[in-house]
Amino acid sequence: MKTGKPRVLLLSARSGAGHVRAAEALEKAFLARGDSTVEHIDALDYVSKLFERTYDKAYLAMVRRAPEWMGVLYERTDQPWRHLRPRLALDRLNTRPMIRLLKRVQPDLCVATHFLPAEMIAWLIAKKKLRARNAIVVTDYDVHAMWLCGTVDRYYLAREEAAEYLAHIGVRREKLRVTGIPIDPLFAVPLPRARAREQLGLDQEATAILISAGGYGIGPVEQLVKNLLELERAWQVEKTRKRLEELARAARRLPSGAPRLSAVGFTAEMDKYMAAADLMVGKAGGLTTSECLARALPMALIEPIPGQEERNADHLLEAGAAIRCNNLPAAAWKIATLLDDPARLDGMREAAGKLGKPAAAAAIAEDALRLLD
Repeated sequence: MKTGKPRVLLLSARSGAGHVRAAEALEKAFLARGDSTVEHIDALDYVSKLFERTYDKAYLAMVRRAPEWMGVLYERTDQPWRHLRPRLALDRLNTRPMIRLLKRVQPDLCVATHFLPAEMIAWLIAKKKLRARNAIVVTDYDVHAMWLCGTVDRYYLAREEAAEYLAHIGVRREKLRVTGIPIDPLFAVPLPRARAREQLGLDQEATAILISAGGYGIGPVEQLVKNLLELERAWQVEKTRKRLEELARAARRLPSGAPRLSAVGFTAEMDKYMAAADLMVGKAGGLTTSECLARALPMALIEPIPGQEERNADHLLEAGAAIRCNNLPAAAWKIATLLDDPARLDGMREAAGKLGKPAAAAAIAEDALRLLD
């Protein structure tokens, strides 16, 4: 239906939950403006079945069972502007439903939060089969070679260093915008810690540790929770997976009567939990860490996945917003040592707040629509 408004197509892929969450954040930002029609699709719904299994299930299997191979694959494929033709030929063969969709819909603006649809959009535009503007949102702090395409109007990046890198390998600077990674606009709404704890039923005085294994529940978090509880500190631990409910029932309560361990399960209130917490313990995914930074929440990073998570972790450590726990048996001790040093924790909180870009989604929506002027 023609409305006179520009048509925006957001394209993500569920090989890593962050790509989808970034697109969902952008969808909210575009809809809040009210000056465009917006649709969000998962590109893996428009590929061959074999390709879908490779991208989705094989990715998770490698992350869970052989993360070291993820690092090897990441490094070996991070060769800017090389192997573009073979990759394009393979992707064209397996993404024919996506190509048909794009040619049929003919959006005015495409915004991709995953490199697979970004590549196909760029090819269609180059072949004059698509008239859309093409914007790419990189969902990690570094830019891997897989994100590079020839026909792109904008790259939206997390850091100035990423922009410098792209400029030095041949991307024109006028195409680069440092906006931060798009997160849910709720993170741009200030929420005092005391109010967040009141809304969530948490103790106002006890230290609150938020433990998250990310969108796919990856990571050795159950043993870590047990180790933290065994330290017998006056902490309250928020864990966002249902499998710890039995452990939560067995844990003693705080003197105030509040539960020592809250097993939350999936939640749409992560903005509140991050506002309430003193420390987040978990993975170094681009979206999770960006949400923490938006809430000025220090991080303890557990065994980052080799490749993009390790690079994300490096940048956070360099800025002083995180610590890294490489050895699970010592992780609880390392976290306790940090929490026993309030001055250090305050410094990390300040560093995280300086890096935070809670309005990234709105900034991207505003700039991307200017491409249509």
